[in-house]
Amino acid sequence: MANRLAQTTSPYLLQHADNPVDWWPWSPEAFEEARKRDVPVLLSVGYSACHWCHVMATESFEDAQTAAYLNEHFVNVKVDREERPDVDAVYMEAVQAATGQGGWPMTVFLTPEARPFYFGTYFPPEPRHGMPGFRQVLDGVSQAWRTRRGEVDEVAVKIVEDLSEREISYGDGTAPGPEEQAAALLALTRDYDTAHGGFGGAPKFPPSMVVEFLLRHHARTGSEGALQMAEDTCEAMARGGIYDQLGGGFARYSVDREWVVPHFEKMLYDNALLCRAYAHLWRSTGSPLAKRVALETADFMVRELRTAEGGFASALDADSEPADAPEGSHAHEEGAYYVWTPQELRAALGDKDAVFAAEYFGVSVQGTFSEGGKGASVLQLPRKDGLMAEAGQIESIRERLLAARAERPAPGRDDKVVAAWNGLAVAALAETGAYFDRPDLVEAAVCAADLLVRLHLDEHARLTRTSKDGRAGTNAGVLEDYGDVAEGFLALAAVTGEGVWLEFAGFLLDHVLGQFADADSGALFDTATDAEELIRRPQDPTDNATPSGWTAAAGALLSYAAQTGSAAHRTAAERALGVVRVLGPRVPRFIGHGLAVAEALLDGPREIAVVGGSGGELHRLALLGTAPGAVVAAGGPGSEELPLLADRPLVDGAPTAYVCRGFVCQAPTTSAAVLAEQVGVRETAEG
Repeated sequence: MANRLAQTTSPYLLQHADNPVDWWPWSPEAFEEARKRDVPVLLSVGYSACHWCHVMATESFEDAQTAAYLNEHFVNVKVDREERPDVDAVYMEAVQAATGQGGWPMTVFLTPEARPFYFGTYFPPEPRHGMPGFRQVLDGVSQAWRTRRGEVDEVAVKIVEDLSEREISYGDGTAPGPEEQAAALLALTRDYDTAHGGFGGAPKFPPSMVVEFLLRHHARTGSEGALQMAEDTCEAMARGGIYDQLGGGFARYSVDREWVVPHFEKMLYDNALLCRAYAHLWRSTGSPLAKRVALETADFMVRELRTAEGGFASALDADSEPADAPEGSHAHEEGAYYVWTPQELRAALGDKDAVFAAEYFGVSVQGTFSEGGKGASVLQLPRKDGLMAEAGQIESIRERLLAARAERPAPGRDDKVVAAWNGLAVAALAETGAYFDRPDLVEAAVCAADLLVRLHLDEHARLTRTSKDGRAGTNAGVLEDYGDVAEGFLALAAVTGEGVWLEFAGFLLDHVLGQFADADSGALFDTATDAEELIRRPQDPTDNATPSGWTAAAGALLSYAAQTGSAAHRTAAERALGVVRVLGPRVPRFIGHGLAVAEALLDGPREIAVVGGSGGELHRLALLGTAPGAVVAAGGPGSEELPLLADRPLVDGAPTAYVCRGFVCQAPTTSAAVLAEQVGVRETAEG
């Protein structure tokens, strides 16, 4: 019999709707039930593409005996962290403070007042690898609740007090200067993996926001070291197993430092951020590899993540059913859809091409990935020198392998549309389409933006966090939704020349100033003033897998100010960047987006108005400029669509560009060469 989760729209919650566990969604009614029954709350947080969430569900939540114990002794609450990042954030902070680590599934035991008192992540059904069994944990918590209630309540109160005393150093509201940016770059070089690219050791995550900072820092200062780190990291990822060498798009992270074996889930946010990063790398260097990866990643998003409503789905699962699984077994293995053995290459390609493909993609008898007990390999491009191939051979091999892979059971897809991540996708697709003359990608960005306006934005400019199948969810947008969607709209305004997108961005950013900002300090909160009150109001300026809401909003505020001349929005952006001045030199890997925004502020950012219609040569050159965070407005003479176009006539009847920086304007120009020099277009990016 289905539990209460059957009435939700979250694909993750719906995966648990038929569990024998009597799940509740996060709601006041669940905590009222716990008060009434005088039992603790088991809070289980995960997301649909999470491998170990699936494992724990199979081992424990689908087990009738475990479920019966849970139902008798607890009120059980299941949360999709992607729908409720605020709930996830406050309890993850508690888990990390108590244990020094965190992750998903997250398992937290709460009092009926929602105060946490015991924490964990994945628990196996039986004790193993030094971890207690889940049933042991449940017995221990239940016994403590019954026999040591005073102690439990005291611990819970103390944890909440400790969390409330954890303060972020905001600085004095002064944005970083050149010295802090240089110190951040120096700190990054200490963490840089010179052998394999990227930062730190295993597991290794794609550093999208840091790459953006490095590219902008190079554009502003000429630092070759910054550019080299960005180039080498992007090449290593693109040649590694973390990148899908057949279908395009990136997996979530690499389990090793060499980028060989990924955790195979494919997230919209990673691919949107990396698509834009590779497009910007091409803009800076003209790299053919960067161009190919940007376009393949954009095509992957449109082909495999686009929903019927025109938005973009959240993720593809890491797990899928192996092709050789017995019928009806429903067995799932991580990576089964993506890995290859030499025998599978032969079956798809024939002997001759299989030998070539094995060397080209690094497929060996030993394999690089042993899930399911067979030596399979993740496809890579291990040889930089390439192999001598007949004309069209690689393309033919890729097409045949893709066709063979399409016959395998596909990974599941999380179809919910998350506002923030769609904002990231809108920005990436709009710019990639503009750079490479792909109007279909720009149109895909417009369709996703239309969906956000129609379904996620209400008449008061409030955003809803998620939707699914054309039905808006019930959860309010958080700061990252406002910042990332505004960023997407601003990118779309620059590419299309349509002022309506600037207007919508303004609505969202006014809401940020009114509902998310601390008027005294300029700091930003992750939830609005009228949001549900949790044990702590979440507030985190550091990046995770996506830009922090704090610095995403700062970047959008800065761009909007440059487009409109709004002093209030610029001041808010500058004050919000005060935290980057404090954290950037100390932990640059975790505040890369804030450092990138600070580069834009230091450069101006430049304001580029192109009069004479959008889509022409001057407009494209303006978009190809590498000047950090430059904003572009394009339209006809006398246009009132965008404020930067006001009172700017054609010169001698020809399309004309106006470039301003730091409240000073250069002479208008009709020359493509002059404009290219003014906005930092690389010669390699013009072709």
